[in-house]
Amino acid sequence: MWKASYAVTAAMSRGRKFTEIESDDRSPYQRDRDRVVHCSAFRKLQYKTQVFVTREGDFYRTRLTHSLEVAQIARSIARKLGLDEDLTEALALAHDLGHPPFGHAGESGLNEALAAFGGFDHNAQSLRVVTLLEQRYASFDGLNLSWEALEGLAKHNGPLTAPPDYIAAFDAGYSLDLHRQTSAEAQVAAFADDVAYNTHDLDDGLRAGLFGFEDLLDLPMVGDAVREAQSVTSEIGRVRHEISRRVINALVHDVIAESERRLAALNPKSAEDIRAAAEPVVAFSPPMAQANREIKAFLFARMYRHWRVNRMTHKAKMVTRSLGTLLLERPDLLPDDWRARAGQPESEQAAAAVRDYVAGMTDRYALDEYARLTDPSVPT
Repeated sequence: MWKASYAVTAAMSRGRKFTEIESDDRSPYQRDRDRVVHCSAFRKLQYKTQVFVTREGDFYRTRLTHSLEVAQIARSIARKLGLDEDLTEALALAHDLGHPPFGHAGESGLNEALAAFGGFDHNAQSLRVVTLLEQRYASFDGLNLSWEALEGLAKHNGPLTAPPDYIAAFDAGYSLDLHRQTSAEAQVAAFADDVAYNTHDLDDGLRAGLFGFEDLLDLPMVGDAVREAQSVTSEIGRVRHEISRRVINALVHDVIAESERRLAALNPKSAEDIRAAAEPVVAFSPPMAQANREIKAFLFARMYRHWRVNRMTHKAKMVTRSLGTLLLERPDLLPDDWRARAGQPESEQAAAAVRDYVAGMTDRYALDEYARLTDPSVPT
């Protein structure tokens, strides 16, 4: 399959932190993707919230289905731009591995509980998962992903001038060039995240009845998709799916066109030229970027701050904040293996153990553990 000169290539890879014999059958980036798919943190995403807590309905997105949608969109864009599809897919599948239970509400609660010890950042936790917490191999901790995969995860949203503590500490021992742009493959994965997030949240919001088709008519690009969909079918479910399909198509086509324009202007000869560029090469056009901001603003007002979502967000934040606060003060309440790691109460060591313990929970486990720790009627 054709690859552009600026694509990441296995021949130019910076390798892995721990030396391994590479496979004759799979490229390094295929192995990265496969290791992500088989790790326990990836499986747990099935029961972690996207917007709606998993028990609210089987049809709403979870972190796992979100990651799969991101990977599909990212791979399509990468193929069109001549990039390495396997690295792009690996990054898309891995980008949320560090998310705690209950999505951003859970992250906010855990961040407050651990504020005195650097708080909580899900991007840093994703790197921590793949470099330390997954323990599947006899010779090293983590998944030992390629340098290019680690770079893409660490710089998920672009160059880092003030990285979270774990990313800074890891970079000090194994440099990820935090101050430079990341690969085009990683940039594509980040934009696919944005495309999938907005589109499926519109779909889930419609399905949940938080807003209706008529509320979308004034949104740029989305309003046109609604009118086009309603002109070909009156079935509510089909209209909803037609809207999603048309919005994804418009966003993807725009990011491809704008990225091709930027790449033509830069004329990069290698992946290093992409990293050395003054600005990202993957982006929306200015009109689509504005439309995307308006979609986000609509979702923020009509979905993420809807009273029904607010209630669950409040409860979810309370659960992770309470778990983090309680276990930081009382690490003796942790299960045996975690208690041994925690050390003294309210110490850096205890904060690290509590951070990893709570972040690794699914929604269901977090609710059960909260009940076990706070409700005397629930067996421990």
